[in-house]
Amino acid sequence: MPKHAFSNVSTWVFDLDHTLYPPSARLFDLIEVRMTAYVMDALGVARPEADRLRKHYWAEHGTTLAGLMREHDVDPGPYLTDVHDIPMDSLEADPELAAKIGALPGRRIVYTNGCAPYAERVLAARGLDGAFDAIYGVEHADYLPKPDHAAFETVFRKDGLNARTAAMFEDDARNLKVPHQMGMRTVHVAETRGQGEHIHFHTDDLNGFLGRLL
Repeated sequence: MPKHAFSNVSTWVFDLDHTLYPPSARLFDLIEVRMTAYVMDALGVARPEADRLRKHYWAEHGTTLAGLMREHDVDPGPYLTDVHDIPMDSLEADPELAAKIGALPGRRIVYTNGCAPYAERVLAARGLDGAFDAIYGVEHADYLPKPDHAAFETVFRKDGLNARTAAMFEDDARNLKVPHQMGMRTVHVAETRGQGEHIHFHTDDLNGFLGRLL
């Protein structure tokens, strides 16, 4: 892997879920249970229909929340508080990852489709709470989710980053298309590499990948 490909990077952008902690922690299983229950209560539908709608919203709008907002005018604040009210027991601190992220030259930020308070809890449980300069949630994108182009533009404008000197680490391959278009280096963090020219690099070991950069 050519280290020089990242030689001009001065801002390092990391997704949160399944990027800064492994999928084996299964946090999203807990979140999905709460999302289904929220859809059931908000729309007055049974569980099978709520599950179907969640999948539809994710495919069509990027997140369950985006679908609920656009199709049913659901208030995002209570939703985000409710669905992210989960225990962090399955997360373990990773001092090696904290050290490697902290050693990256330049600015380091987290940008998630979850909310910032949830991200802060995850980072604290992983021992990463001191490794980042800023944390951005979907609320900072005016509740527009990745992969919406306007969501990236809104968050990056608030942060003041230059996309052409930034890199994006993300587990959802479709969320790397806009960063690629904007001129960012893209890294797909997942067990299997996604398809498409918008993915510059792939890794199933973030610690190892960052170690090779450093």
